[in-house]
Amino acid sequence: MTLEFIFRLFLAGVLGALIGLDREYRAKEAGYRTHFLVSLGSALFMILSQYAYDALLGEPGVSLDPSRIASQVVTGIGFIGAGTIIFQKQIVRGLTTAAGIWVTAGIGMAIGAGMYWLGTSAAALTLVGLEVLSYLFKSIGMKSSYVEFSTSRREVVNAVRERLLSDGFIIASYEMEQVNHERATTYQVTMVIRARKAGEQTLFAILHDFQDEMNLYKVQ
Repeated sequence: MTLEFIFRLFLAGVLGALIGLDREYRAKEAGYRTHFLVSLGSALFMILSQYAYDALLGEPGVSLDPSRIASQVVTGIGFIGAGTIIFQKQIVRGLTTAAGIWVTAGIGMAIGAGMYWLGTSAAALTLVGLEVLSYLFKSIGMKSSYVEFSTSRREVVNAVRERLLSDGFIIASYEMEQVNHERATTYQVTMVIRARKAGEQTLFAILHDFQDEMNLYKVQ
C-alpha cells in the first residue's frame, strides 16, 4: 500500500503542476508551485481520511467519520482561492485562477481516493477549458481595462473620452483629479473601460494616438 500511496501523491502533484504551468504561462497570481502543493496536499489528506484511522475503527465504542478530514479540504481551499482574487477600481481579477485552484484540489482528492481515471479526466478537461475554449471564443465576451494617465490640457481628456465612446467602448468608471502646481495645472485621470475582447488592440491604438499629449501611467 505504501508504494500505491506514493504513486497517488506523485500523480496528483504532476496533474496539479500541469494546470499550474498554464497559469504560470499567463502570468497569473498562482503558478505551478501553488497548484502542485494544492493537489499534493489534497491527495494526502484524502489518503489520511481513508486509511489513517483503520486501527481505531475496530475498537469497541469507537465511531469515526472518515470523510471529515477530506471535507475540510474544500473549506481550506476557499481561503487560498479568495487570496488570488483582486478587486480594484470595479475590476475583479483572479476568478479563473481561484476556480482553477478549487478544481485542482478536487483532482488531488480524486487521485488520493484512487480514482485515477476520474482525476486524470478532470485535469484534461480543465486544461481544455483554460486553453482550447479561450482560443476558440477569444473574441466573445467583455473585458475590463484599467487606464491611468495625466495631461495638462482638459480638452485632451474630453477628446479621449469622445474617441473611446465613438469606437464602441463603454466607460464603466471615470475619475479626474485637478492638481494645481505653481505654473501649471495637471489633470490626473483614471478610467475603467469595457469592450469586446477583440477590441483590446483598438484601445492601445487609441491611446497611442494621444501619446504626445498625455503621460500614460498604467494600462491593465
